[in-house]
Amino acid sequence: MMEDRNTQEMGETMSTWKDYLEASKYQNMPDSQQKKGITQPPLQMAYEADAQLISLPDPQECTLSESDFKNIIQKRESRRQYIVKELSQSEFSYLLWATQGVKEVNEAKTFTRRTVPSAGARHPFETYLLINQVQGLAQGLYRYLALEHKLLLLEASADINQKITEACLKQKHVQTSAVTFCWVADIARTYWRYGERSFRYILLDAGHVCQNLYLAAETIQCGVCAIAAFDDDLMNTALGVDGIHLFTAYIATLGKRE
Repeated sequence: MMEDRNTQEMGETMSTWKDYLEASKYQNMPDSQQKKGITQPPLQMAYEADAQLISLPDPQECTLSESDFKNIIQKRESRRQYIVKELSQSEFSYLLWATQGVKEVNEAKTFTRRTVPSAGARHPFETYLLINQVQGLAQGLYRYLALEHKLLLLEASADINQKITEACLKQKHVQTSAVTFCWVADIARTYWRYGERSFRYILLDAGHVCQNLYLAAETIQCGVCAIAAFDDDLMNTALGVDGIHLFTAYIATLGKRE
């Protein structure tokens, strides 16, 4: 009886999933916004013209403690235990570059080439950061401006750590991390070219970004733990996004390891 109920519930869920898979097949999709001549969304979310931006060191100046690629892959694992030790700004800059660093903006400013792959070079992610222990930076919520390689402080309230920890189902490694990376998808960037299929690509892109964080972290004696278990509504509210056009796709904690 239990098996029948499980099968029925799965069948109802799979029906919705099947509908999406069918609608997002190339042969079933209408012309994209790009083909219709609609202006593409900007490469990066806007910010106030008078915003005080925080410059970051050149990521190439970061000294790596491990550079053997085979060893890095071998040692990579999810780590939830971090020691109480600050990241240097150089290390932090390097991690941001490794996960969303811009290598090139084309002359027409219609696409970027970055340190991670993205379907159609759409790069839909904005990186929100809960900073707890980074040298010279106040605790708070920031957004990484990849085009400028700078930071924008969003919120410096004393309870932002608790809000994001609560949204991550009270997982302790969020609270004790040096930095928690929150990747917010701006759906419009990918949807403009790929329509319904864009949701598949956005989730694939998230995996590319997080894996780069894992590998880069190993080179500077840090650990990472990816998080998909979070309360979507609480997290989107904590980050100040609407959860529809902009939504939290993936999260990862990072800190110094023993």
